[in-house]
Amino acid sequence: MTPVLWVALVLEYEAVLKREAEQMDLTYQDVEDFVDSLCTAGDLRKVHFLWRPQLRDPNDEFVLEVAVESGCGVIVTHNVRDFSSAERFGVRVARPGELLRTMGE
Repeated sequence: MTPVLWVALVLEYEAVLKREAEQMDLTYQDVEDFVDSLCTAGDLRKVHFLWRPQLRDPNDEFVLEVAVESGCGVIVTHNVRDFSSAERFGVRVARPGELLRTMGE
């Protein structure tokens, strides 16, 4: 699987990782290296349309938008409840553990 990225999503990942870095025993350099690797491996997309509001949390709207734009089959998140509207766009929502179990089958 290739991660699908959008600039806003990458910035969100970086901000959360830096905020939680100490708890995960990571340095800021570790976070920057990870984000760089993610950007190298990922498929950077541009979203030219918005359907807001669709989700319970307006801060998650861009995740759904990039998933729909790229034709992603699944959004992987621990925040499944806030993405219940994704199914109407043909996007499944799964927790990381659930996705890993289905990939192993």
